[in-house]
Amino acid sequence: MFLRLAKGISSQSKTVLLLILIFGWSYYFYVQIFVGLPSPRNLTTRSQKLTTQILDRNGQLLFKIYQDENRTPVSLSSLSPYVKEAFLAIEDNGFYQHSGFSATSVVRAVYHNLSRQKSEGGSTITQQLVKNALLTNEKTWQRKVKELLLAIAVESIYDKDQILQMYLNEVGFGGPAYGIQEAARQYFGIDASDLSLPQAAFLAGLPKAPSKYSPYLSPALALSRQNLVLNLMLKAGYLNREQFEQAIGTKLKFASPKIEINAPHFVMYVRDLLVDQFGEELVSHGGLKVTTSLDLDLQKNAEAVLDLELDKLSELNVSNGAALITAPGSGEILAMVGSRNYFDIKNDGQVNLTTSLRQPGSSIKVVNYALAFENGATPNSLIKDEPISFNLAGSGTWTPKNYDGRFHGTLTLRQALANSYNIPAVLLLARNGVANMIALGQQMGIGSWNEPSRYGLSLTLGGAEVKMTDMAVVYGTLANNGISVPLNPIMRIEDQNGNRLSFDPCLNHLPCQKQAVLKPETAFYLSDILSDNQARSSAFGYRSVLNLEPLKTAVKTGTSNDLRDNWTFGYTPDYVVATWVGNNDNSPMGRIASGITGASPIWSKIMIDLLGRTKENTPFAVPNNLVKVPVCVYTGTLTCSGCPTRYEYFIRGREPKMACNSEEVKKIIEERAKITPTSTSTNQILDGASSFRRN
Repeated sequence: MFLRLAKGISSQSKTVLLLILIFGWSYYFYVQIFVGLPSPRNLTTRSQKLTTQILDRNGQLLFKIYQDENRTPVSLSSLSPYVKEAFLAIEDNGFYQHSGFSATSVVRAVYHNLSRQKSEGGSTITQQLVKNALLTNEKTWQRKVKELLLAIAVESIYDKDQILQMYLNEVGFGGPAYGIQEAARQYFGIDASDLSLPQAAFLAGLPKAPSKYSPYLSPALALSRQNLVLNLMLKAGYLNREQFEQAIGTKLKFASPKIEINAPHFVMYVRDLLVDQFGEELVSHGGLKVTTSLDLDLQKNAEAVLDLELDKLSELNVSNGAALITAPGSGEILAMVGSRNYFDIKNDGQVNLTTSLRQPGSSIKVVNYALAFENGATPNSLIKDEPISFNLAGSGTWTPKNYDGRFHGTLTLRQALANSYNIPAVLLLARNGVANMIALGQQMGIGSWNEPSRYGLSLTLGGAEVKMTDMAVVYGTLANNGISVPLNPIMRIEDQNGNRLSFDPCLNHLPCQKQAVLKPETAFYLSDILSDNQARSSAFGYRSVLNLEPLKTAVKTGTSNDLRDNWTFGYTPDYVVATWVGNNDNSPMGRIASGITGASPIWSKIMIDLLGRTKENTPFAVPNNLVKVPVCVYTGTLTCSGCPTRYEYFIRGREPKMACNSEEVKKIIEERAKITPTSTSTNQILDGASSFRRN
């Protein structure tokens, strides 16, 4: 445009126009960069660090991030050379050679920012000091240019040792610890002058992300980061091989954490989400007010129930448990108990079992049955429960077994699912297709099924690991009449001035949108089956802890074959409650009778308290296109003499038209007592699965 305009004017006018443009751009650059630029001599004046508060939904305080800023300045000369060298190795190995910035790092950062459209590092120690002490944490090109100019100015005023000393006294190490002296006291209970090589390497790795590399929150990541620092020190020549090997082999002993925190697993879950979106600096020092979805009263009750019930399971080699309460309509997390004791560092108490991958056992069967109902089956459809084997390529013969070790003949899908029989579920998956179950599971909320080639028919028995948080979304989909709603732990975020900040889970690579994934009648079929105490009585009895009558709740249990995981998932239209028991070290439990001991009593007590506390027990809404018809228990047809009757739901117009035959019913009853083990080839198995019929 400028060239086309220039063709029509004189050379003198072109010169004037060019000067105007140059002046305009110069003035714009001056205003953007130099107006309000702080003096580098203000480094001794520290900018205020504000406290970020994480609150529950009712305004009760859960945690203050960096509540106080404890700082005790020390001189560089008082520190071990290891401290200085460790920080140089991980943060800025060319510190004593450059003039405030690294040209290579700047070029690399510009390239990455332009090509990847995301922030990229490249800051020297001098730049980090300037950013922390003199500038804000805004992620703009203007701030980066200011940082660069101030770093050059600082290098012209202060010598290198002064800059490094100011940096070591300024930087945050997590919690209230600012500066190397308070960091040494907080993590090791010693003065910075007494830090050993392994201790110095650990502290040097913290400032990049203090919560991520905290030894109390993520010990494995903390160790990995420390080892990285030691490797860089070796590479830079600060250590010889013997020093390196000795440091790598030294196990650090940390001072007991002093953290005042409620719902710690949930708080750290939320904190990680905030840091991923807003950055460590703003979350740690920005004075944010974060109102979460958690209900602290429900949280404390869930913690107390979990602790009490685990005491009863100690003789069954059960040491840990977890619980999660969500509101399925909104995805809000109302309670999250990630383990029995967050502060039990020795037994990995900081590990959040609600977000860890574990085998779901039979609790995953709802996805398989949902697929069958989506394809036209009904709870009244029949399927065989009889001995069967699969010839699996490379694995030999696989013979699925029911939990009770018995076979139950011809069953309806209602009976098969309610009693959690394994053989019908495997036959059903053979008909549905493994790939189709994986696809539906992903749509319903499972994010860990990303290697389809690894999974076979054992998928329906819990052969693929899942997260409790994902399973809460799966069961929430059933509670929501087929609509999948992602979990939503954050209700509101305000900055220090009370301005609302937008939290977008899409930016955290999380499921972030509601979507209808099941027909309403599919969701209702499953909810009706899982709330049918009579239907599940053959396996669990009439008076098991799953029966909360007169409260109406749907519930499903699951136990992995190796007895390492025991689950219960139960829900109403208003709440989903998930519970798990097991051991962090993956050792097997003693014999757990699913539905009687283990996770189920924990679920039962939490759900009873929840519904009694809120006075809400919303019934499952029957879709308008369903009708209730009396049918024969054994045949699924309209009832006849000699056959027990139950009522079943059908899509209007597709209900059974014919009644059963009394003689046929008599034969079925006799045959159910005569089933004997047989072996069937894979082809026969598939034929058996396809014999599943609709009524």
